[in-house]
Amino acid sequence: MDLVSAIFLVAIIIFSAIIHEVTHGYAADRLGDHTARYAGRLTLNPLSHIDPFGSVLLPLILVMTGSPIFFGYAKPVPYNPYNLRPGRFSEAIVAGAGPASNAILAILFSILIRSNLLPSLAQIFFLIVVVNVMLCLFNLVPIPPLDGSKVLEALLPRSMQYGYAKWRRSMEMNPFIGMLLVVVLVLVLGDTYSNFIYSIASALAGISG
Repeated sequence: MDLVSAIFLVAIIIFSAIIHEVTHGYAADRLGDHTARYAGRLTLNPLSHIDPFGSVLLPLILVMTGSPIFFGYAKPVPYNPYNLRPGRFSEAIVAGAGPASNAILAILFSILIRSNLLPSLAQIFFLIVVVNVMLCLFNLVPIPPLDGSKVLEALLPRSMQYGYAKWRRSMEMNPFIGMLLVVVLVLVLGDTYSNFIYSIASALAGISG
């Protein structure tokens, strides 16, 4: 992939990751925690969210090296779970809002592709679909500190919740361990994971393989 295409793809990843984080903040805000609002993070201004490594360098390295996966992240939007409206699913709703935003973006741009209203932009729209499917599924992996771990905790039977919650919180004290586990898992799956992502994106966009 040439440098211009790589930079364009990284821009899509940044845009999608920012939407992901802002949605976390809005969900928390609606559930009673205004930490993100007070921190000035309920904005789409990239300067408030870009992480130099996670938003730019990491995606660029993955794209330029021909990695079977590509992802990135923005600065996490802060929230205080103790300020959330009491309820078993409150923290899971905040966590799940990020991947849900990526799923919605993937669906919206798939609709644009299927409508054929802007055929000249179909390739760009498909890249947006692929990136957002990947970000959605990656973040739903139930290994801390990814969002899927909080979602899974809320869905587990009461008898299993305590043990899983204890493990999740201990892993979140060392987030690099969890991220390393996830990255190793994805790299081991390699092309299988990548093909799975493209299959879902193609099905959404109505593109035959």
